[in-house]
Order: sequence, then structure tokens, then C-alpha cells
Amino acid sequence: MPRQFADRMSCVHKSFVREILKVTEDPAVISFAGGLPNPRYFPVQEVAAAAQRVLCECGEVALDYSTTEGYLPLREMIAQRYAKQGLKVDPSEIMITNVSQQGLDLLGKAFLNKGDGIIVERQRMQAKI
Repeated sequence: MPRQFADRMSCVHKSFVREILKVTEDPAVISFAGGLPNPRYFPVQEVAAAAQRVLCECGEVALDYSTTEGYLPLREMIAQRYAKQGLKVDPSEIMITNVSQQGLDLLGKAFLNKGDGIIVERQRMQAKI
């Protein structure tokens, strides 16, 4: 018996981002698309050191679920960083998201009503797929 999906799945379109990322898997392709930095410049050692520090100091908490707003000590650290720039931001005004898409989704849900108009950039993708 074939697997049955919800009706809404019959009209799901291909993801533009997914199609771009498929093209960038080819090492001969140099992508100038936004959000696709050159991996050669990723701070791998720095991220590894930060992850090691977090896991050693508070691994159980760091790996567990947290509140919707995110880990309070991290929000406090971000608020302190803003304070050094002369901005007074309370940790309760900071929300940690996992990816930019989550942040955009939350902003849309918080500020847009059904039927509201928005302006977005249109990009054309021409690639060998």
C-alpha cells in the first residue's frame, strides 16, 4: 500500500535554497549567493575551543532543552556586550534562535497579520540541476 501524505503535500514546491545548495556541492562552482561563505574561512579552531569550553563547564545544561528565549547566561553575556557599546538591553529582551529561518518565522508571526503586504527580494536562479 503506498504511503499517504496530507493533501497539502501535493502542492509543495521545490525549495529555492535547497536547489542552490545542490549546485554548490560541485567543487568547481564558486557561489556568490548571500549566506554561502567560503568554508575555508570558517573559524573551525575557535568554534571547537568554544564548544569544548561550554561542554566542560556546563555540558549537561548546554545539551538539554532550554526555555523558548534561550539559555539565560548567554542572553546575559549578549546584553553585557551591548552595554559595552552604550546600549541598554535587558536579557529578557533577547531571544536566541537556532537558524536565521527560525528568526524570520518568529518575526513574521509576531508582526504580520493575514493579508498584510510585505516586500521581498526576487532572485532568479539559473543553474545546471
